[in-house]
Amino acid sequence: MTNQRPTVRVIGTGGSIAGVGPNRLDFILYPEIGDHITIQQSLDRVPEIRDIAEVRSEDLVSVGSTAIGAAEWLGLTRRINEIFREEADVAGVVVTHGTATLEETSYFLHLTVKSSKPVVITGAMRPPTALSTDADLNLLDAVRTAACPDAAGLGVLTVLNNEIQSGRDVIKASTFRVETFRPNELGFLGYSDSDGKVVFYRAPIRRHTVDTPFLVDDVTSLPRVDIVYAYAGADGLLVDAVRNNGSDGLVLAGFGGGTFPPTVIDAAVKLVDDGVPVVLSTRSTAGRVVMTPKKEQQGFLVSDNLPPQKARILLMLGLTVTKDRQELQQLFYDY
Repeated sequence: MTNQRPTVRVIGTGGSIAGVGPNRLDFILYPEIGDHITIQQSLDRVPEIRDIAEVRSEDLVSVGSTAIGAAEWLGLTRRINEIFREEADVAGVVVTHGTATLEETSYFLHLTVKSSKPVVITGAMRPPTALSTDADLNLLDAVRTAACPDAAGLGVLTVLNNEIQSGRDVIKASTFRVETFRPNELGFLGYSDSDGKVVFYRAPIRRHTVDTPFLVDDVTSLPRVDIVYAYAGADGLLVDAVRNNGSDGLVLAGFGGGTFPPTVIDAAVKLVDDGVPVVLSTRSTAGRVVMTPKKEQQGFLVSDNLPPQKARILLMLGLTVTKDRQELQQLFYDY
């Protein structure tokens, strides 16, 4: 009796994993050239994938991930949810993606995909045309992980450099190194390892996917949430610009545990008084921002340990279900 290979859907969105450079020593110019191979061409480079899974591929978009935002997130979520609804034989989905915003897309999908089946996002730091590219192995590892039953129920995962990480926690930490993606102090979840095995050692605890209230299949746009970064000597100029723009929310990236120049806070309090939610986050790379009596009195929200770019995503989605301050704050404690 032969073992039937699992079926894995692979969705291409472009990025470095599909980039085309001018020569094998180009590691930096290819994004400016902007050429991409198709997802099927990427798969054809790695025939070993056929031994792991039956793959069905499609190109959703073909762009660098600097061009991906809310509209693309919504389209990608809709497509993945559609696949899981209509193709019962699909064991998991792989998304190839540029590394610039991979961490943000991963968290958005982590909150909005409505299936416990694996969704795995991968990318590359070196294009397939470059010497020592990581594109081929990352794609193979992602398909292997999506086909693994142990990957189910863990939310959206990222797989690069053999490391499996949670879409909630992963961040890009280096500009060019292949080991750029890191989970800060929390640790990655496991490996798609050199012996061909997918091995997990821990699982995410925060709620995700089927356990979230975020239903976006029929959503055509998301609330606008901006980020303002604190720095020594900053004033209220950028916060006032957000207020004058009529944005739906603001994330402040502050110092250390969530402190800011006084004039920034003064401007942010006016925004809160207007009924606009303001989340205090930190430009530090690890640790929590916690609530204090003064922050509570001023009406701010705190991001817990989400970095600014991910706190923005949660606030955007949170505003689709509630505008109540306490309920929004609870989302940051739950997700």
